[in-house]
This record gives sequence, structure tokens and C-alpha cells, in this order.
Amino acid sequence: MKRLGFLLLLLAGLASCRKDPAPLPAEISRVEADPGSVLKGMYLVNEGNMSMNKASLDYLDLRNGLYTRNLYNQVNPQITKGLGDVANDIGIYGNKLYVVVNLSNKVEVLEVKTGKRLGQIDIINGRYVTFANGKAYVSAYVGKVYDPNSPNGVVAEIDTTALNITRMVAVGRQPEELAVVNNKLYVANSGGYSPNNYERTVSVVDLNTFTETKRIDVAINLHRLKADKYGDLYVTSRGDYYNVPSKLLVVDTQTEKVKRTFDLAASNLAIDDDVAYVIATEWNQSQQKNTISYNTIDVKNELLLSRPFISDGTQNSIILPYGINVNPYTKEVYLTDAKDYVTPGKLHCYTPDGKLKWSVTTGDIPAHMVFVK
Repeated sequence: MKRLGFLLLLLAGLASCRKDPAPLPAEISRVEADPGSVLKGMYLVNEGNMSMNKASLDYLDLRNGLYTRNLYNQVNPQITKGLGDVANDIGIYGNKLYVVVNLSNKVEVLEVKTGKRLGQIDIINGRYVTFANGKAYVSAYVGKVYDPNSPNGVVAEIDTTALNITRMVAVGRQPEELAVVNNKLYVANSGGYSPNNYERTVSVVDLNTFTETKRIDVAINLHRLKADKYGDLYVTSRGDYYNVPSKLLVVDTQTEKVKRTFDLAASNLAIDDDVAYVIATEWNQSQQKNTISYNTIDVKNELLLSRPFISDGTQNSIILPYGINVNPYTKEVYLTDAKDYVTPGKLHCYTPDGKLKWSVTTGDIPAHMVFVK
């Protein structure tokens, strides 16, 4: 009994000394500065590994050439658990920064200028965000992770002033990226939780009534959806990873039909002016390996260009190209390397002629970027 009493006192003492884990400190690295940059900077969100609570937010100060890792933890030390579990998208609207945190079932709302937390909106299994007419629109799987019996997904409309959900509309199963064109919301449906029964449509939502008016048949297992300035949507199909390859399709929003198919793998893309920059890491299950490619497309004429956007051979050192963004003023390309998904990645900056300008270490799985004007 004396030993038991001593042990209990010892455990009580240890518990009283234990402190909440401190946020990871910010780390600052120097890159090449651009004092005359029109853009102030760029936020980059790192997804972090599933169930590891390692999502993080970095910031690139373009004018001073400073890259800050773990900015969220540094400016929000009161949030002891950090940004959360799997950051899936990021966007800026007005003076607010929105981060969709997938497994934490929330959208974090931050102040653009400082990264300080303003609030959050709860949404189950959120995926991507876009904006129009004072509203944020977030796609969400709704159902449990990897549940083949999950219900149809939804898009939630968020009031960007009150920071609450005002309306919701059901779309296809496991909806992914979305974009607004001519007051219509287009949503790529994947059906990714049911590999034997993938979705193959893009939902069309009328923003006035917030109802789904139709579905456009495109291809199986859709993911990325980007709008160009000509009213077309560039939509990626991930295929089935076995016999059906990935491809990139062009949807005309006037006819709401597929008008062009590029038989090339496409994991992610960014459109700037008349050029789409396409990266692909296509997994082949039967061969147990990835095939990596880099392409550019003339979106005005809908032609595959002969030149990749990396010209100096440094793509050979990139293990897993993941996120991409293009500076609309300098035409520099920002490309992330997720490496092995479990260690810090890299952000690479390429000149307009495809030469590596600088690289910097990021958080785990650097994925989504947005410029600060």
C-alpha cells in the first residue's frame, strides 16, 4: 500500500508538471528577392500526413525574399493543436484567407495580412473552395472517410462577412474542385470512394436558386477543374489506375459539353493567360510505379505545345511534383515537390524560360498556393 501511495503521488506530480506541447517555431529562409514585385507574397499550405495533425501554413515574402515555415503556429500560439489534419485547399477573398482542413472537418479563416485566426466554419470532409459575389463555396464529401456507402456530396455557401453557412446543395459523390463561370458553379464529381462505380460528371449549380440544374458527362474519377478566360473548363480525369489512363478534357460552358480531349496524364494544372501548365504523377497499379510528365497547352487554340515549362533538366531531381502556381506578372512558375509524403518537401521557382531560379524547404506535402496582392 505504501508503494502504491508513493506511485500515485509520483504520477500526480508528473501530471502537474506536464505542459501542452508548444507550437513548432517559425523558420525563416532566404530566397532571391524581387523588390519591385507587384504581388506582395504567396501563401503555401502543406497538407501534412493523414491522421498526423501536421497541416501547416508557410508564407513567401516576394519583395524581401523571405520564406517563413510554420507561420500559422507562430502567429496563433493559442491554438495548441495547430492548423489541423490534412489541409486540402487555400483561397483569398477580400482581406480573409480560407484554408479547407479536410479531416479536421473545418474551414479556417485567417487575416490575410498577418495569418492570424479570425474563426472557423465547421463542414464535414471539406475539399476545395472558390468565391463569387461575396460568398465562399466549399465542396465536401460529407460522408466518412473511404466509406463506399457515403451519400452524395454537397457544396456549402458561406457568407464571407458573417462566416456562416447560408445554403447547401447536393451534387455528385465525393465532389472535388469547383469554379464559377457566368453565375454558374461547376463541380467535378469523383465517386472516389467507390472504385467500381466512379462518378463521371460535372455538376452545374445555378447560383441564384442554388440548385443543381444538370450534370455534364465527362469521364470517370474527376478531380481538378480550372476555368480559362474563354469560358472553358479544363477538367482532369484520374482514370482507374489500372486500365483507364488519366486524361485532360475541355468542357465548353456555353454548350455544357466536352469539346476536346487531351490524351495525356494530368494530376494538377494552373492556367495563366493563354497557357495551361500541366503536371502529372500517374500511378500504375499493375506496374507499381509513377510516370511523371510536364506539359503546356495553348488554351486559346486548344493545342498541346511542344515545349515543357522546365528546360534546364532539373526536373530529373524532382521526386513527386504536386502543387503548381504561376505568377501572372513575372510568369515565373512555382512548383512543389512532395518527395515521399512523410518528410519536408520543396518549393521550386522557375523563370519564364524554364530555368531553376531558387528552391526552399517547405512543410510536409506542400500542395496549394495563393498569391497576396
